Amino acid sequence: MGKQNYEEYWKLTVEYTDINEDNFIGTLKIIVNFIDKHSEENYTSKLFQKLQDEVFEKFPKVDYGSVRKSINQFVKLGFVNFQLKSYHLDAVNFLEATTDRKRKFIFSKIFYTNSSFNRSVTKDSSKREINFLIKTLENVGKLHKSDIEALMLVDIETIDKGYLTLDELILAKQDAQKIDFKIRKYNQVGYLFNFLGKLDDVVFVKKELYFKEDAKRIFGEEIKEDKKVRDPYLHRLYKIQLKEESCNEIQDGVCMVEKLAYPVLIASHIKPFIRCNDNEAYDVNNGILLSKNIDSLFDLGYITFDDSGKILFAEKLDENVRESVSEYKLDKKFLNKKRLEYMNFHRNEVFEKRFKYA
Repeated sequence: MGKQNYEEYWKLTVEYTDINEDNFIGTLKIIVNFIDKHSEENYTSKLFQKLQDEVFEKFPKVDYGSVRKSINQFVKLGFVNFQLKSYHLDAVNFLEATTDRKRKFIFSKIFYTNSSFNRSVTKDSSKREINFLIKTLENVGKLHKSDIEALMLVDIETIDKGYLTLDELILAKQDAQKIDFKIRKYNQVGYLFNFLGKLDDVVFVKKELYFKEDAKRIFGEEIKEDKKVRDPYLHRLYKIQLKEESCNEIQDGVCMVEKLAYPVLIASHIKPFIRCNDNEAYDVNNGILLSKNIDSLFDLGYITFDDSGKILFAEKLDENVRESVSEYKLDKKFLNKKRLEYMNFHRNEVFEKRFKYA
C-alpha cells in the first residue's frame, strides 16, 4: 500500500457546506464572471485581491482569510482551476440549474472529475481524491465512515492502480485509528462526509457508503438513508452543562438572553445539529440556553447575535416581534472564543436563510 504521511492528508476546508444556498451559488457566480472578465490577463496577486474585494463586497466576512477560504473551496471542489485560469465547463450549467435535483447531478460530475483537495488559487495539485475514493468503493463494495477517514491519510499518487484493496484498506484504517485521525481533523472529516452525501448514485446507510443500486439490492427499494439522530443521554448531559453555565454566570435556570426562569428552556444549537460532526454536536460551546420563543427565532434564522451579543434581525421578521425582543441581548459572559466561532457560522449559514426552507 502507498505510504501515509500523517501531516499530509486530504485537506478539504470549505466556507459553505450547502450547494443550494445563496452564499455558495452567489460566490461561484462572482468568480465565474470575474474569470470571464479577466480571461486575457495573467494571474497576479493583485488580480486575486480584486476578486477577493468583489466577493467581500457582496458577501462580507469577519476577515479576508474567510474570503480567501470561500474562493479556494471552489478550486478544491473542482469548479475553478489553479490561478483562476478557467472554470469547469459545467460550472455555468450548475449556476443555471433550475432545480436542486439538477444542481446535485452537475455537482456530482464536477466533484468526481475535477476536485483536488490540496489545490488552491495559488497552489496546484493533480490529485483526484474523490475519483480514488469512488474507485475504492467499486473495488470493495462498501465503505464505512471509518474506512473513508483512513483513505484521507493515503497518498494516492503512490498507488498506480488508483484504488485500495480490502486488505490495504484494513491496514490504512488501523493506522488512522492509532493516531486518532478523526478527532484531530474532525472538521475536514465532517466536510468530506457532507459532500459525499450530496453525490448522485451513492448513499450512506448505517454509516456505510454504497452505490444506490447495491444498497437497494441489500436493503430493499425503500432505502433508509442515514439521518443524524440525537443521542438522548449525550443531549441531556449537553443541556445540564448549559444550565450549570447559566447558574454559575447569572442565576439558576434562566434564559441566557431574556434572563428569565421559564419552566421550559431549550438547549439550542448554534451550528445546527444536523450539520454538526460528532464533536460539534454535543460541544457545550455550540449551545446557548434559550426560552422557546427566542429559540424558535434563532433556530429558524430570524435572529442571530453579533460578537458583542446584540440581537440582529432578519428583514422578514415582523416589526412587532422585533420590538418585543429588541431590549434583550446575549450576555457577553457566554461569548467565549469557541462560541464566537460557532456564532459566526450561524450568521453566515443560518441567519436569514434557514427559514426559507422551514
